Amino acid sequence: MSLLKIEGVGKTYHMGKVSVPVLKDINLEIKKGEFVSIMGPSGSGKSTMMNLVGALDRPSAGRILLNDVDISKLSDDSLATIRQKMVGFVFQQFNLIPRLTTIENVELPMWFAGIPKKVRMRRARDLLVQVGLGDRLTHKSTELSGGQMQRVAIARALANKPEIILADEPTGNLDSKSGSEIAKILTGLNEEGKTIIIITHDASLAKMAKRIITLKDGEIVDDTVS
Repeated sequence: MSLLKIEGVGKTYHMGKVSVPVLKDINLEIKKGEFVSIMGPSGSGKSTMMNLVGALDRPSAGRILLNDVDISKLSDDSLATIRQKMVGFVFQQFNLIPRLTTIENVELPMWFAGIPKKVRMRRARDLLVQVGLGDRLTHKSTELSGGQMQRVAIARALANKPEIILADEPTGNLDSKSGSEIAKILTGLNEEGKTIIIITHDASLAKMAKRIITLKDGEIVDDTVS
């Protein structure tokens, strides 16, 4: 079953009178339950691809279908709803709110979704236990290691039971041991049926996926299934 279809997608940025094409005629299909890495050097278009797949931006050409809905034509409010319900984001910089505890950080997406407090507290606690932080519920990010902060970020990404986990360089700020632990968590989530898309330039991380898509100069130059 296709979860994501990218059909003839291009993205061009305009800087004054100068047009800068970043993605060119991208065609891609990702099925539910796949574990995919999108990799390539700096400037290859990876970040732009992430923004389009995550409904953070719209293509200049072509269309993007998520569960057969063309998200490239949705209003800003509808895109926000898609991001809230269907995509869980994991960023290189963690993006935790320092004044909140770990459980409050994980609760936050559910608060925006209008989920009752008792329900979101229970789910946030369960998710933190799942990522090995059941003993850190009331800690703030300043009391956590980088690896622990990324575990909180993964728990937060899972909060609203999204269709896709979209991870942008999820091990980029971590030491090798912590990075390996995060990769194992993502692999485990995929084994449970979650669709995982990793954006990375790290070949060793990319190899954790079952499919590697390589971008160069805004085009797909390789698509390999292991």
